[in-house]
Amino acid sequence: MKLVVQVKLAPDALQAPAIERTLHAANEAATWVSAVSFEHFRLKGSVRELRQLCYGKLKARGFGAQAAQHIIKRVADAYTTLRANIKAGNLGPEHSKRRRKAESKPVTFRPDAAHTYDDRCLSWNYDAQTVSIWTLDGRIRHVRFACSPGALKQLTEHRHGESDLIERGGKLFLVATIDVPEPEVFEPKGFIGVDRGITNLATTSDGDNHSGRRLGRYRRWQARKKAELQAKQTRSAKQLLKKRARRETRHATHINHKISKTVVAVAQRTERGIALEELGGIRERVTVPRDQRARQSSWPFHQLGAFIAYKARRAGVPFIEVDPAYTSQRCPRCGHTERANRRTRDHFHCRRCGLAGLADHVAGANIANRGATAWVFVNMPDPAPA
Repeated sequence: MKLVVQVKLAPDALQAPAIERTLHAANEAATWVSAVSFEHFRLKGSVRELRQLCYGKLKARGFGAQAAQHIIKRVADAYTTLRANIKAGNLGPEHSKRRRKAESKPVTFRPDAAHTYDDRCLSWNYDAQTVSIWTLDGRIRHVRFACSPGALKQLTEHRHGESDLIERGGKLFLVATIDVPEPEVFEPKGFIGVDRGITNLATTSDGDNHSGRRLGRYRRWQARKKAELQAKQTRSAKQLLKKRARRETRHATHINHKISKTVVAVAQRTERGIALEELGGIRERVTVPRDQRARQSSWPFHQLGAFIAYKARRAGVPFIEVDPAYTSQRCPRCGHTERANRRTRDHFHCRRCGLAGLADHVAGANIANRGATAWVFVNMPDPAPA
């Protein structure tokens, strides 16, 4: 399976300006290629067509052959992704403001956005923990990098493919692709259902509750601080707002990593699979009161599901997504489904058989049952030919 490892570059005073200038120039050139592509082909420019129009001019700007090819491919991939998002409805219906805005102008690239390097532009020396990297000022050798011993071991054993150079907060990083072999998925003895929510970030069918109460206090405090900074409208306040946004994102990612690691470890230890609700497009389908919109939209539910999915694959744990319809209103014992079964957010009480309990726990049990049923159908052997 494909994963990434991030390392921090530590260039000296002579190396850093050359690397930064190359990254900014590459993104400026990508924005120019994107404008050319939009002018001639709108959202449908291909690598071959853009190569004919832009390759020579990129070479004249000082980019090497591989760097020019990667810039062109980045632009083509960006438009491919945009078309896929439009087709999937991720940018809203046909005449929505968000979709019209995306279709009416070319894609642009930030000065610190990622630029791709392959093994002909970037080479690694794991023993010395240095890299040799191509820049507009020529090849720069012996650029030191820092990472954890575990990340270094993964790079040494499994690095395969391209790496991305990015700049974040004035610091340079390399994001390398590693190809880790996947263990064989075992046959599950049951399933753990995971119900994701806002008040309780994740509740399993075993009753384990990963509460968001402490996180809610943290985010409300951050919201108050952001409101104070937004009221100032100064340049330094805007810089602090960006810094706080990055800190909150890192915090959310850390929490999601902790939750997903715990869920996968329990499933692996008990030889069970993991079932999650398929929540694609939930922000468009579900409406909440005005005072709760920011809270619903800001927490990365998809990221938590993605972390559980890739950690499960890496551990050989069965993983499946199921239909989320009525999981919080259905009784897992008698199957009775009614909105009145859940009169409050926290409590469930079946009006037919009397089963009562925490609503998120009941939803997790329903998800686990659906996961076990779906797993049987997905892995059912093909019928014998007549």
